[in-house]
Amino acid sequence: MSALPATETRFPGTGCLLCIAAASMANSKLTTHTRTLGPEDLPKLKQQAAELIRKKGAEAVIIEEPLVVSDLPSASQKGPNQSLKDFTALKAKYGVDKLVVFEILFLGMQRSYSSYIPTSDPKATLLGFGYLVNLSNNSFEWFAPVNIVKSSEGAWDEAPAFPGLTNAYYQTVEAGKDAFLKPLAD
Repeated sequence: MSALPATETRFPGTGCLLCIAAASMANSKLTTHTRTLGPEDLPKLKQQAAELIRKKGAEAVIIEEPLVVSDLPSASQKGPNQSLKDFTALKAKYGVDKLVVFEILFLGMQRSYSSYIPTSDPKATLLGFGYLVNLSNNSFEWFAPVNIVKSSEGAWDEAPAFPGLTNAYYQTVEAGKDAFLKPLAD
């Protein structure tokens, strides 16, 4: 599993530095609140995945340290279902034939903009990938993008606690966890 990113806000569509500054200032209370939100049960994904693998009768090894996919060398073989990164060295390092990877890229709130103008309310967002790599040939046996986006039910702009968005955030984390584990449960 990759290291979990800090919860953050982002504002896609802000096209210039002044636009980014304006959006950041307009949403500063939301950003402050978002940074207080924790990852909930996401750190337990590894253990939950191992349990599902064991239920299917296979052996599971939990790798405790975070996997930094960007630090892996580029794969020499290109083609369909081939990973762009070379995971094969992990076969000997951990004594495993296959590797389940949960790569979480973004966790927090996202609000789209068109330059200075917001085009949406903030939404709780979890973005990442789950995949199973066969370490003998560096190919994907399954690959599942995870993109969970949830709006607040009711009013969202209730600073400082933002209860509607906070609830949407926790629902997003739970839905994301389920989406990461779904390929292993099927």
